[in-house]
Amino acid sequence: MSESKLNHANEKIKNTVVSGYKKIEEGVVDGYKKIENGVVGGYKKMEEGVVSGFEKVSDRFVEKLFTREGESVEEAKQRLARQAAHGGMKESPARKEAEDSGDGAEAAPVPKA
Repeated sequence: MSESKLNHANEKIKNTVVSGYKKIEEGVVDGYKKIENGVVGGYKKMEEGVVSGFEKVSDRFVEKLFTREGESVEEAKQRLARQAAHGGMKESPARKEAEDSGDGAEAAPVPKA
C-alpha cells in the first residue's frame, strides 16, 4: 500500500472514531440534562408545596389567634408586622408611667384588644 493510501485510510478511521465519540458525548450530555431537569423540576414542585402548606398553616394561625373583629388575615399580618418593626406590643400608659417614675412597680400586662 502506498503511503498516501495509508494516510487516507487513517484519516477515514480517525473521522469515523471522532464522529462516534461526538455522538456518545451528545448522548451523555443529553442524558445529564434530562436528569438535571428532572431533579430541578422535582425540587421546585416540592418547594412550592412546602411553601404553600406553610402559608396555609400560617394564615390559619393568624386567623384563629391574632385577627381582630372585622379584620382580614392580610390586615392582621400587616398589623403584626408593623408592631414587630416597632418593638412589639404597644406600651400601656401604666407601664410607661411606672418606668418614668422610677419606683420599680410592675405594671399589668396590656390586654389584647
